[in-house]
Amino acid sequence: MGDFESLSEATSGAIGSLLSTTILYPLDTCKTKYQAEVRAHGQRRYRHLSDVLWEAISNGQFLSLYQGLGTKNLQSFISQFVYFYGYSYFKRLYLEKSGSKKIGTKANLLVAAAAGACTAIATQPLDTASSRMQTSAFGKSKGLWDTLTEGDWSNAFDGLGISLLLTSNPAIQVGVTGFIKYTVFDQLKLKLLKGNQASLSAFTAFLLGALSKSIATCLTYPAIRCKVMIQSADDAEKKKKAKRKASKTLSGVVFAIWRKEGVTGFFKGLHAQILKTVLSSALLLMIKEKIAATTWVVLLAIRRSLLAQNGRLKSA
Repeated sequence: MGDFESLSEATSGAIGSLLSTTILYPLDTCKTKYQAEVRAHGQRRYRHLSDVLWEAISNGQFLSLYQGLGTKNLQSFISQFVYFYGYSYFKRLYLEKSGSKKIGTKANLLVAAAAGACTAIATQPLDTASSRMQTSAFGKSKGLWDTLTEGDWSNAFDGLGISLLLTSNPAIQVGVTGFIKYTVFDQLKLKLLKGNQASLSAFTAFLLGALSKSIATCLTYPAIRCKVMIQSADDAEKKKKAKRKASKTLSGVVFAIWRKEGVTGFFKGLHAQILKTVLSSALLLMIKEKIAATTWVVLLAIRRSLLAQNGRLKSA
């Protein structure tokens, strides 16, 4: 029954992620293109986040705001499924091995870190591909396979180091973006549930998700922006290969931001990131809370049906 519970958690989390990603995708594309641009102040193509949206509309490319949606949804679904399944599985395993009835904050962070690391490794190629598609010129995005095979396969894992840093290092403050939203959310949820109340209200779930994720985003934003730049598509005006390779390293993008935009450049687009991630995380947790019970019932019905069918086959 423990594995079945993990499967239910993973399924409801993945469905919630799929819906929230689709709803907010145009905002995500605008945010990613805005973050990926690094130019001196007077040479910026996008002075404001709204400039990205206006460019798409004025060029008749509004639907291009959805370029890469399929890849993003696939990455988001797999990512959340792996994370929720891993988190639920490792949490249950810890409780069984330790004999405890509750999991402490430190153990919770370690469990979330393990789930986050597994998730980052499993979905990094899709994460890289979706970023390249979003940062391509409007209307010129390639398909998933063409995007992944543009360079060698090592390029598909661009930004993996930062992804692991953001999700699997408990030494970084508890606001690490990959898992703090779930650990904080779980602790606050336990305190708010009263009596026979089975689940949080949708509004409370939204507020808790927004609060926990906004803190995590502020703490880790410089690393988030560097990751987007590493994964972004090349400009149409091709650079020399050696120079391009240098710009795709962490030290390369840090130097580029420092030289062209200064210290404030490390926080360029923070407001857009907070808006997108807070809404996305809050929607994800809110939707997950509402469909978790339904998912459990559906999976339980499927399980009983399979067991009944298996019993009939054995008796025959």
